[in-house]
Amino acid sequence: MNTKTALITGASTGIGKEFAKIHASKGENLVIVARNEEKLFQLKNELEHQYKIEVIVITKDLSQPNASKEIYENVKNLGIEIDYLINNAGFGGLGKFHERALEDDLAMINLNIVALTILTRLFLTDFVNKNSGKILNVSSTASLMPGPLQAVYFATKAYVTSFSNAIAEELHDTNVTVTALLPGATETEFGRISGMEKTAMFKKTASAYSVALDGYNGMMAGKIDVISGLTLSQKIMMAGIPFSPKKMILKQIRKMQEVKNA
Repeated sequence: MNTKTALITGASTGIGKEFAKIHASKGENLVIVARNEEKLFQLKNELEHQYKIEVIVITKDLSQPNASKEIYENVKNLGIEIDYLINNAGFGGLGKFHERALEDDLAMINLNIVALTILTRLFLTDFVNKNSGKILNVSSTASLMPGPLQAVYFATKAYVTSFSNAIAEELHDTNVTVTALLPGATETEFGRISGMEKTAMFKKTASAYSVALDGYNGMMAGKIDVISGLTLSQKIMMAGIPFSPKKMILKQIRKMQEVKNA
């Protein structure tokens, strides 16, 4: 049986780390990418010991301009054939757009959009040439609506979902699939780093493992979209968005993202 190697970005924590564990548990090899070298090597040692697989570590900051191409070239130089690409790395940030540091939002665009696009383009060519491969792009339910107080983050995720869906259809006559994972609020470092953990939107979060499992299984099944981690009330809200006045939705989302002081 041929081993399937997955490349996972943002693999040191949260959903990315859970993706790595799920893939490793199937006896498959990994290339894990993130900025935190120490955490990556901890994960490598854990997974190699537990599952007797091979884990390659690539330490990169994907918000930097040439990082995506360097990752691809690194993989090629090592002679590794990637079968599954999981673009998980991403970050958000809370605040009014005109008050936030422009550099932070540009770095967010570089990571959430540019790096994902470049990695998808580079590996997709290989997948199409061999007529085999799967891509999972981690988007968000935020992609389905505008996000006052997280204007750039919601917009970047709208790009990810639209981009992934379009490519999925372009590949209809191949054995290559592209899946978008749209989690709701998830228990990861994202909430703390983005400042969202003190908001109503993050009052109830799904586990990173459950979201990763839904995404991984959806990728394997070749689904176009996988929505995961929503409470019943969130599902009802999502279903009502297309039929609700936009001004009302914008106000509701803004209130959900306002920081509640304890």
